[in-house]
Amino acid sequence: MSRPRALDDRLLDLVGAIEGTQFDGAMWRVVREGRHVRDGSRGSGRWNSAEMSVLYGAAERDGAIAEIHFHLSRGQSVFPSRMRHAVFELAVTARNALVLADMEQLRRLGIEDSRYREMLYARTQEIGAAAAFLGFDGLIVPSARWECRNIILFLDAIQLDDVRTVSSEPVDWAAWRAAHG
Repeated sequence: MSRPRALDDRLLDLVGAIEGTQFDGAMWRVVREGRHVRDGSRGSGRWNSAEMSVLYGAAERDGAIAEIHFHLSRGQSVFPSRMRHAVFELAVTARNALVLADMEQLRRLGIEDSRYREMLYARTQEIGAAAAFLGFDGLIVPSARWECRNIILFLDAIQLDDVRTVSSEPVDWAAWRAAHG
């Protein structure tokens, strides 16, 4: 695999110095009606450039819903009520996850914690690319939208059989917004 152009040696050294961790556990993921739960995220996100195919999820149900709610609400004066989503509980295995458990670790990698909730993705995408390049199969990071951790799996590095559906249910946006408004 060739080295991604956007990465510098210092970032590769910093990320490479972190020991990978096996993760076997629950991941919650919200998917729009008509999409398969294991379809990768489209486009770029906080932890991936458009060239990377990933599954985004959260360690808590409401964390996964909060993330999608944030993106659906952006720039909208009225919440889009016709869109239908389901929230899935998945059992996932990542054999070599990069765990960045707190903002102190992110700060050491060049993330400004006071701006983490903003949609400033350049450095986080570089970290995700470095992690993928160095052989990690996913990331476990603080959520920017909920008090939990997000789980990001690199589809090129995991076995899809390691992502198993435990349960699913429709997201009731009106009820969720009323409870968490």
